[in-house]
Formats: sequence, structure tokens, C-alpha cells
Amino acid sequence: MAKTSEAYVQAGEREVRISSPDRVIYEATDHTPAVTKLMVAEYFTSVEEGLMRALRDRPTALERWTSGVRPGMKLATGPQDRNADAFYQKRVPKGAPDYLESVQITFPSGRTAEEICPTEIAVPVWCAQMGTLTFHPWPVRRADVDHPDELRIDLDPQPGTSFADAVRVAGVARELLADLGMTGFAKTSGNRGIHVYVRIEPRWEFAEVRHAAIAFGRELEKRDDGVTTAWWKEERGERIFVDFNQNTRDRTIASAYSLRPLPGAPVSTPLAWDDLAGLTDPHELNLFSVPSRLAVDGDPWASIDDEHHSLQPLLDLWEEHPVELNYPPDHPKMPGEPPRVQPSKKVAEHWDAEGNRIEGT
Repeated sequence: MAKTSEAYVQAGEREVRISSPDRVIYEATDHTPAVTKLMVAEYFTSVEEGLMRALRDRPTALERWTSGVRPGMKLATGPQDRNADAFYQKRVPKGAPDYLESVQITFPSGRTAEEICPTEIAVPVWCAQMGTLTFHPWPVRRADVDHPDELRIDLDPQPGTSFADAVRVAGVARELLADLGMTGFAKTSGNRGIHVYVRIEPRWEFAEVRHAAIAFGRELEKRDDGVTTAWWKEERGERIFVDFNQNTRDRTIASAYSLRPLPGAPVSTPLAWDDLAGLTDPHELNLFSVPSRLAVDGDPWASIDDEHHSLQPLLDLWEEHPVELNYPPDHPKMPGEPPRVQPSKKVAEHWDAEGNRIEGT
């Protein structure tokens, strides 16, 4: 059968052209058939309600896998990865349609960029045409790009831990949030992790939201000894890492209803808390199963915007123990930050308080 050179997808009131619609993006697995470029675009329209709730009016980076997903393919994470197969698009691509809107954001370096700001479902569908599988929205709205309206709790299983451990810790996180007067909304990461989001009033800067995340992680450590906030991998052990740095400026998490570049086209899927507690295999939530789930049960995050919480309870906890932790390596050095030296390599007399190596020691 001859391949089709193009197809059109109805996305809201617009028709979006998809070139090479038969291109295989995900190869077939034992449990799922192959996924084509057209199927990716159609998937985004099928989860419009939830996807746009996650993306609307947010500056959004694109994770583009233009050649599809295959074993051994690599995602570029820096200049050293020039030959990688996939990459992050942080600026509006050339040739963007006139209905695509953008907003200026400022990186930690102080540089600025115009980044995609989805306002309608045609935008994610056009992004699929450009090879996008995963959307990475900032935790801000375009009306105020310097004050987050989301606290993001990233529960990241470390070697020796399982998805079941992440589910357990998520339940503890839910109880802790409730004790703080906050409501959390959970989703799978699309792999082994779990993300818990809390809508907050957009009154605090990124550094304060990050401190709140650190304070939350420290409280979680007290309630479950299988939790850690240790930044250095060698210190984490077989525990669930609370990645507080996901609340740093220009650090983003795969959005709700994003596809992930793993076999079987798994989806980062919002779940009701009871459903999360009963989930054993997150890969069951994929491009084939999630649309029908959303159509039948609705979006578990439908009420996420109903209330925006104060961050003050967590900032009060931070003030009880205001000890700074390391920022990501690509972030400028911050006041009070510990030396960026791997603990096993650190010799106290070789480093000053700012983390600079002292010559001649």
C-alpha cells in the first residue's frame, strides 16, 4: 500500500496539516501496535480537555523526536550532545503558524527568549507535526512569568526502589499536604515516578517556591524513611528522591497527558488518588488506553484550578531550617549554596566556602 504524503487533523476550529503521516514514531511492542505520526497528532486532540488544562497560557518547551523513538536513541541535554537524536526546543520554531502565540521568558543566565505559549489545541497538534512528543510547561502563566502558580513535587525512584515505593510515598505526601491545608493532584511521570502538583497563589518568586519544595521534602523524610532530599546521587541510597530543583527557574516537568519517549507510547497520566493507590504498572496508561479513560471518567484534575493555596505554611517550615541545597549544575551559583563538589571527592581544605578550588593545597 502506498504511503500517504500528508493528512489533516481537525484541531478545534482549525485543520492542521501533518506531513509523512505514516511515519512510525513508536515501534510495535508485545502489548501495543506501532504508532504513527498521524496517531500522535490525533492523540493530542483526543485528550484536548486535560492537555490544554495543563498547557494553556504557559510558556512551554518542546521535546522533539523528529525521527521517532528507537532503542539507543539519545535526547540532547547540552552542547556536548550535538549528534543526539532528539532535542528540546525552547524558542518558537521557524515557520510557526500565525495562530501560535508566545511569551518572553528569562533564563537563569539573564538571557531571554520567546517561547511557545499554547492557547488552543491546534498548537499541540502543530507541535506533533514538528515531532513533539512531550510538552514541558513552566509553572507560570504568561500574565506573570516570574511568579509560579504551581508547586511541583517530583517523586523520583532511585535504583533499588520501585513504582510501588513511589506510590506509597505519594500517599504520605498527600497526607502531609492535607495537614498543611493544601490539596495535591497526582499523575504518573510516564515511567516509574510520580508527580504531585499543588496550585499556589502567584505571589512568590522561583527561589521561594524552591525553598518550599525543600521544606516539604524534609518533612516527608521525617514521615517516611524511604524518602531523601540528598542532591548527590551517591548519598540517596535506595530511597525516593524529592527533586526540589524541579521548582527552579527554567526547570520543567513533562505535562499531564504528554507522551513519553519509551516503548509503548506511555502517557504522563493524572489519576484520582484511589486509582493511583491501586496502580501497579504505569505503562498500562498509554496512547491507546488514556483517551478512552478520559472520555469515560473525565479528567481527575478538572478541579485543580478551583483553589490556589498560600505557600506560607511551607515557607514557615523552611525558616525553621533555612539550610540551602545545591542548584542544578547549569544554574548560576546562588547565595548560601553549598560547594558543587561530589561528597566522595570533596576534601575540606581544598575548597573555600563558595565552592572554589583552593590552589596549592
